Amino acid sequence: MQSPPRVPPRFVPTLTEVVVPTVALETPQTLREEDALAAGMLPVQTMPSLGAETGTETVHHDALQSATLAAEALEDQIIHRVMQRVDLSLERRLKDAIASMVLQQTQLLVPRLREEIEFVVRQSVSDAVADELATRSPP
Repeated sequence: MQSPPRVPPRFVPTLTEVVVPTVALETPQTLREEDALAAGMLPVQTMPSLGAETGTETVHHDALQSATLAAEALEDQIIHRVMQRVDLSLERRLKDAIASMVLQQTQLLVPRLREEIEFVVRQSVSDAVADELATRSPP
């Protein structure tokens, strides 16, 4: 029984390669038989076939699946909580950082603005005085 692939949260980096852990479902009996076989004490024909599942292995398999599902649910809860905390913290910190940068840039902009305003006012006054003198002078 396979569950559908999980979709990670929107802003979490994801891996490009999926690594599936392999878990050997071995009972103590099969472990003893494998150890005995490795020591040369057990004939090969007494080993259970790889395709056959015993009732114990099925129980272990079901327990492993339920443990995996519980672990995935816990992982999802933890990810959700962490993302909520990150969201709140990140929003507050970004607001502070942006406000600081805007204030800093505005303070750097003030001297240039004053120079530009001074130039525009001088030019306007100079043009107005020149126009007034041109209309007042007798031809």
